[in-house]
Amino acid sequence: MDASLIERNRKIRIVLATILVANWAVALAKVVFGLTSGSAAVTADGLHSFIDGGSNVLGLVAMSVASRPADEDHPYGHGKFEALASLGIGAMIGIAMLELGRMALDSLLHDRHPQVTPFMVGVMVVTLAINLTVTTIERRQGEKLKSPLLLADARHTLSDVAVSLAVLLSLGLVWLGYPKADGFVTLVVMVVVARVGWGIVKQAVGILSDTARLDPLKVEALIRAVPGVHSCRDVRSRGMEGTVYVDLKIEVDPQLTTARAHALADEVEQRIQAAHPEVVDVVVHVEPACPPASATAPVDRSQSPARDPVQV
Repeated sequence: MDASLIERNRKIRIVLATILVANWAVALAKVVFGLTSGSAAVTADGLHSFIDGGSNVLGLVAMSVASRPADEDHPYGHGKFEALASLGIGAMIGIAMLELGRMALDSLLHDRHPQVTPFMVGVMVVTLAINLTVTTIERRQGEKLKSPLLLADARHTLSDVAVSLAVLLSLGLVWLGYPKADGFVTLVVMVVVARVGWGIVKQAVGILSDTARLDPLKVEALIRAVPGVHSCRDVRSRGMEGTVYVDLKIEVDPQLTTARAHALADEVEQRIQAAHPEVVDVVVHVEPACPPASATAPVDRSQSPARDPVQV
C-alpha cells in the first residue's frame, strides 16, 4: 500500500479515537443528569451521544480493515469497508430515532416532565460546546483527508448540536410552565436525527453501488484535446471521494506503432490525473479509428464483367 495512504488511515484512526473519548464523556454526563431529573429529552440526547461513541468504535474497526493492502481477493484494496462503516453509522442513527420517538410519546401520554435545575442547564451548555468543537475538528479532518467516514461521523455529531439546542429550549419551556414541551421537542429531535441518518446512508450507498464520480462529458472533452486522440468514449468512473478509478476508450490512427499508441495512453492518464488528483488509477483502451466514409476508394464499375440479359 502507498505510504501516503497508510499515513492517511493512521490519522483517521487517531481522530476517531480522540472523538470517541469526548463522545462518551458527554454521553455519560447527559444520561446521568437526564435520569436524575426525569427529562426524556436530556436522556434521549445522552443515548444519542452514546451511539455517537459506538459509531466511533465501528469506524475504528472499519479503518483497521480498510488500511490493509490489496490482496488476491481484494485487488482494489479494502477502501469500501470505510463506506460500510458509514452505512453502519446510518443504521445506528435509525435505532436512536426509534428510541427518541418512544421517549417522546411516553413523555406526552403520561404527562411526565423533568425537574429543571441551573446545574442541569450548565451541563447541557458545556456538552454543547464540546459537541461544536468535536464536529468542527472532525469535519475539517474529513475534508483534509478526504474520508467519507469522518465526514459522515461529523454530520452525525452535528446532529448532536441540534439536539442539545432543542433540549435546552425544552428545559427553558418546562421551567416557564410548559411541561409537555419536553415531549414535543424530543419529536423534533427525532426528525433531525432521521434526516442526518438518511444523508449518511445515501452517501454510503452511492459509494458501494459505484455511482459515477466524474462527469463523462467533461472527461471526453479533456481527452479529445490530447494530440493524436481522434475520439474518446465510454468513460466510466467509480470509487470514493479520495480514491477514484476511471476507465475509457480512445480511438487513434490505425497506422500508429504499439509504442506510440502506448505513449499516447500514458499521456491520457497523466491528463486525467492532473485535472482530477483524486483519480488513483486509469485504464485506457486503445482502438483504431475507423476511416471516414469519404476516404473509401470508389468502385470502378467499368471493369465489372457484363451481365447476360435476363430472360423473361
